[in-house]
Amino acid sequence: MENPLLLFPQLNISASKDKAYYKIMKPAIKEEPHKSGKSGAKQKRNRLSLLLQKSEFHEGDHPGKPGNLTKAASVSPGEAVKWGESFDKLLSEKAGLDAFTKFLKTEFSEENIEFWIACEDYKKSKTAHELLPKAKTIYETFIQKDAPKEVNLDFQTKEVTSQNIEQPVITTFDAAQNTVYRLMEQDSYPRFLRSDLYLNLVKGRNPSRPTLRRRSRSFTVNDFQGVRPDFIIW
Repeated sequence: MENPLLLFPQLNISASKDKAYYKIMKPAIKEEPHKSGKSGAKQKRNRLSLLLQKSEFHEGDHPGKPGNLTKAASVSPGEAVKWGESFDKLLSEKAGLDAFTKFLKTEFSEENIEFWIACEDYKKSKTAHELLPKAKTIYETFIQKDAPKEVNLDFQTKEVTSQNIEQPVITTFDAAQNTVYRLMEQDSYPRFLRSDLYLNLVKGRNPSRPTLRRRSRSFTVNDFQGVRPDFIIW
């Protein structure tokens, strides 16, 4: 009979005075392999826990979750109906602005309303000293090339706004703001009026989860491929 150690070179067969036991040995492990294995397992468990927490955070903070529509849900059907009269009417009411913003988040185009709100705030500046830092922030956030929340502007409007940014005045962003306003009024606003979010408010129902146009990824099973559990067979 052939020696089992020759057939299974990684199988260590050792015997004690009491009984025989078997261990699966890990190759190329230096110094305290058992202790190192425990440390590796702990790190993997911590990694899994962190990713699960991240997933829960995304779910709770998801723009399509009903919990994020609490303020809009408190609006009476009569108030919601008035939002359908005009885009101006919708934005003039805080609850309407809030509901429309949440709708744009489901379409991943909230940068448009955020830019419009920033421009409204900019125009409330009381001194020339306030204009420059605010103008710079708005330009770097929404207008310059590859800005983190770049809005869709035509070439001419973008060029004029960029030239005026060095010496900003109250009207510096008027052209850009009007362009984005018209875009929302003609494109996003009609979809908002047809959305479940709005229709449920009109009917006095709790808002249901809107359908997202693209999905976000927290983690998948593939993230754990190649991670093998640490165990010992006795």
